[in-house]
Amino acid sequence: MEPYTCTFDNGLRLIFIPSPTKVVYCGYTVGAGTRDEMPDEQGMAHFIEHLSFKGTEHRSSWHILNRMETVGGDLNAFTTKEETVYYTACLDRDFERAVELLTDLVFHSVFPPAGIEKELGVILDEIQSYEDTPSDLIFDDFEGLLFKGDALGNNILGNPEQLKCFTQQDALRFVSRHYNPDNMVFFVYGDLSWKKVQKTVSRYAECQKARSDFRKTRLPLPAYLRREVEMHRDTHQAHVMIGSRGLAGADPDRLALYLLNNILGGPGMNSRLNISLREKRGLVYNVESNSTSYTDTGVFCIYFGCDTDDADKCTELCLKELGRMCRETLTDSALRAARKQLMGQMGVAGDNFESVALGMGKAYLHYGSYQTRDELFRRIESITAGQMLDVARRILDPDTQTVLSYR
Repeated sequence: MEPYTCTFDNGLRLIFIPSPTKVVYCGYTVGAGTRDEMPDEQGMAHFIEHLSFKGTEHRSSWHILNRMETVGGDLNAFTTKEETVYYTACLDRDFERAVELLTDLVFHSVFPPAGIEKELGVILDEIQSYEDTPSDLIFDDFEGLLFKGDALGNNILGNPEQLKCFTQQDALRFVSRHYNPDNMVFFVYGDLSWKKVQKTVSRYAECQKARSDFRKTRLPLPAYLRREVEMHRDTHQAHVMIGSRGLAGADPDRLALYLLNNILGGPGMNSRLNISLREKRGLVYNVESNSTSYTDTGVFCIYFGCDTDDADKCTELCLKELGRMCRETLTDSALRAARKQLMGQMGVAGDNFESVALGMGKAYLHYGSYQTRDELFRRIESITAGQMLDVARRILDPDTQTVLSYR
């Protein structure tokens, strides 16, 4: 179903798709992520996400936490490189309660000093836990290599020593720059009428004013340089990343790369990397590839963990598969099978209503539109073998891949 959309007088955009579920998923997607931080603000976007729950002009942290819990709803938030999202899942009867609470959190948080002191310990524990998981940490270190010299390569959680210096005023300055209505989208997915959605969101959100006239600008990314880096980590096995910059979200070839990635190392057990490294040779438990898009660039990467003695062999096999994709044109039958598999996976994923709602907010914030599943399927069906070969040569060339290993 096509989404309903509108823009309020204060610049806030609203997107809504009706669904048969009686659970409503709704929230604010704010255009404030890690890459929007100044050099002395690393970790600030995530810091603010945590602190928003510690008190507003109208509520204490206790009242915030209980507002949705007492009616069985769920209140959550997360930070990415390009956005911060605050959202709820609740029964449709509690939709207005959710909109009012979310608006209070996003526009009226006060970041009390006592809350900062408490939450800092939580964030530092989160960082320590993350650093104890090399299979997660290596993804951040890898993006740090791909985007060296730009905030896009920074860790979302931030630097512990810098975090300890953040104050209430620092948080308020960041919010003043980025938490403005014209830099946000409110998304709604549930069994409601468009009239009710518009009326309810307007009641609480349309009166919110901009805190500043700040306008975001994106500086050109530093030139990409291929690197081979080995880091010493106290791990039981080697962890390896191979990849390069990928394609932006609006790039017309993005879906072709997504399809290539699915063939190469997607979730299917029949992916080429899984067959080569695990099924044929038993060298890894898990090998995967991923294609992530940002607004102006992207990341293509392969990850695997293996015995240290097998790391070079596995790397060689991965590069061999990349070379194969750059040389060989898919047959008609192989392309049809690849399309069918990807669309099936997307259809199953589309049954996750929360994921659909979050995707709506992100897409409408950055691109001003949202493509339905049927539209995506039509685009996938139109991908040609020649297009895929061109994209493979553009992104997957083995000679352009950065390699990062923990050993």
